[in-house]
Amino acid sequence: MSEITDQYDIVLFDGVCNLCNRAVDFIIQHDPRNNFKLASLQDDLSKKLLKDKNLNESYLDSIVLLRRDKVYYKSRAALEIAKRLKGLWPLFYIFIIIPPFLRDPLYDWIARNRYKWFGKRETCRFPTEEDKMKFLSEEDFESK
Repeated sequence: MSEITDQYDIVLFDGVCNLCNRAVDFIIQHDPRNNFKLASLQDDLSKKLLKDKNLNESYLDSIVLLRRDKVYYKSRAALEIAKRLKGLWPLFYIFIIIPPFLRDPLYDWIARNRYKWFGKRETCRFPTEEDKMKFLSEEDFESK
């Protein structure tokens, strides 16, 4: 299953988190080259990918970026994603110079409070017809 990460950068996100879903909308808008495939962390495909990478479901509190043989999470994932978006967003990658022990506590604080501040959906996001190609599907694995 890891071959899929050779073809796409895969963003795994909390599918019931309103903040996370807004971030997904943002990625969709700013990814005209289709660098990314998206999937909810609650999705079975995401769980298979995490298992394939020997990761557990504790990553539900973080955005996860799977790129080839690498796994990025928390602030590093956000910065790596920004680096590949169109417009001025790649400039945010400059914050990579701030060590993770300083960046990640801020990320963790926001993650801990995301439901309280931004709300939570009852069910995971279901892609619209126009966004469907941006989301990971069984067909992505079958095309290998």
